[in-house]
Amino acid sequence: MHEITMKMNADELILMALREDISSEDITTNSVMPNYCAGEVELRCKEDGVIAGLGVFARVFALLDPATVCEFTCKDGDTVRNGEVLGTIRGDIRVLLSGERTALNFLQRMSGIATYTRQIADLLAGSKTKLLDTRKTTPNMRIFEKYAVKVGGGNNHRYNLSDGVLLKDNHIGAAGGVAEAVRMAKAYAPFVRKIEIEVENLDMLREALDAGADIVMLDNMSVEDMREAVKLAKGRAETECSGNVTRENVARLVDIGVDYISSGALTHSAPILDLSLKNLHAI
Repeated sequence: MHEITMKMNADELILMALREDISSEDITTNSVMPNYCAGEVELRCKEDGVIAGLGVFARVFALLDPATVCEFTCKDGDTVRNGEVLGTIRGDIRVLLSGERTALNFLQRMSGIATYTRQIADLLAGSKTKLLDTRKTTPNMRIFEKYAVKVGGGNNHRYNLSDGVLLKDNHIGAAGGVAEAVRMAKAYAPFVRKIEIEVENLDMLREALDAGADIVMLDNMSVEDMREAVKLAKGRAETECSGNVTRENVARLVDIGVDYISSGALTHSAPILDLSLKNLHAI
């Protein structure tokens, strides 16, 4: 993650996580290490996966003490293996102990998302379809989770509600119909914004196309209907497939021909990648 982006957007979130874990002091660490002592600890991988978030991991310790040094043997996006030592962290032992859990929470979560994303992206390799994430992210973790998706080989959908127009079922209900929702969005949104609308069947699709939608999201439609939808939308709008897409079922969607497949599972269902800090000792 770019250093400027980190300082502008991530530091406050990292500090919030640290404050959550250390409201006044680390009683345990201060009990066994009352004074400064230089030390080092190893970052170890406990299962195969894709690493993501090393910069965030290092930033946790830097915010506690800028003198902390993290030296990694890998970079974000690399495949890592069970038993591999990924780096060494050196500094005040009190900082290494107090920052351990927060740093690992970020790195494990982000690496898990990158790993899960890579697995699905590999299943789509060779097709025209791009894999997208969603806004189904952990509160206050979106910047980290969407970064991890990119590291894993996926692509980011809109970052937040200010980032693009996506008319879903309840927006359509509020507007009074597909055509009216598209018309109102075109009238209100800046001309540089594309208009995407969710459709649940082919009749809604035809109405959205006639209204001039730029992107149609095919929500929980059958494979047969999606194939027909791609034909109908060709040359008129881009297509996105959405609805309970997971690693286990994405293969059935590969040859449909949609431009995008979005999956909330990338961020809400990816398990962590098991990592740990071991062999802490004074130097």
